[in-house]
Amino acid sequence: MIDRIVNSAAEPEEPQEIELEITLRPRDFANYIGQERLKKNIQLAIDAAKKRGEPLDHVLLHGPPGLGKTTMASVIAHEMGAQIRVTSGPAIERAGDLASLLTNLQDGDILFIDEIHRLNRTVEEVLYSAMEDFKLDIMLGKGPSARSLRLDLPKFTIIGATTRTGSLAAPLRDRFGIVHRLDFYTSEEIQQIIERAAKILKVKIDKPAAAELARRARLTPRVANRLLKRVRDYADVNGDGIIDTKLSHQALTLLDIDELGLDTADRRLLSAIIENYAGGPVGVETLAAITAEERGTIEDFYEPFLMQIGLLERTPRGRKATPRAYTHMGKKPGHPAKDKQSSLL
Repeated sequence: MIDRIVNSAAEPEEPQEIELEITLRPRDFANYIGQERLKKNIQLAIDAAKKRGEPLDHVLLHGPPGLGKTTMASVIAHEMGAQIRVTSGPAIERAGDLASLLTNLQDGDILFIDEIHRLNRTVEEVLYSAMEDFKLDIMLGKGPSARSLRLDLPKFTIIGATTRTGSLAAPLRDRFGIVHRLDFYTSEEIQQIIERAAKILKVKIDKPAAAELARRARLTPRVANRLLKRVRDYADVNGDGIIDTKLSHQALTLLDIDELGLDTADRRLLSAIIENYAGGPVGVETLAAITAEERGTIEDFYEPFLMQIGLLERTPRGRKATPRAYTHMGKKPGHPAKDKQSSLL
């Protein structure tokens, strides 16, 4: 994947950056900005579970990357007063890996599985009975002498996170009693997140500058925090460390992030649709070839935000640039294509 500062995916960082990122995450609902509907529903479920003295029902959180699914899992654990173990779908390669995780849990613990849609199918099948009956079925031996062993598990909660609910097998999806989507934030909520993060980082930023960052943060907290850190660096080197509107504009211009939060890769994608395919429709495989990205990257990291702000449409025949995309790119609707190639889905 292209190295993009506005990429909403979690990326490997230096240890100090990882520690800083964790510091910026809220620990409870009182400090968690946005996602009000989700918070109310989860809080109700938590209160009911605590009143009954039971573990929280299994939770599935889905939505575009960078919106706070991992943070929400940590907040849920804090509100439940439970320990949380964190892993990911690709990290659980064999049924034995899952068995090791589950048998080391205590009553009331939470196991957070990021990218749960990437679980191995064999592992997934073992998880069914564990989630439903708190039982673990293990096969001992091979061939005619093989036998099944059923182990009792503690009463735990699985919190799964995914950007692709459609990739989850129906039997796994049906075992989650609480399913919620995280939506994009408003600019006002992103501004509050930036101002909160600035206080934690001990960065001075005025409200107009915070609003400027919020407008370009793609309605995504992870991108907002990343931009704040990079603009802070610019302010330390080229100013007195105080972020004002002029300095933030200069820093964002240097980062090549425009007023809508689009970077060079976004604009190249829109330009290809407008210039080469007369605004579309054009198939996602063709777009992947143009951008040298995988289809999944286009669908997960480019399209959600471009669709959210009205620059891109999905149609049965492919992707289309909207009139607003033409305006933003300085083109007139009906711009002729340079190449009349057919677009394949």
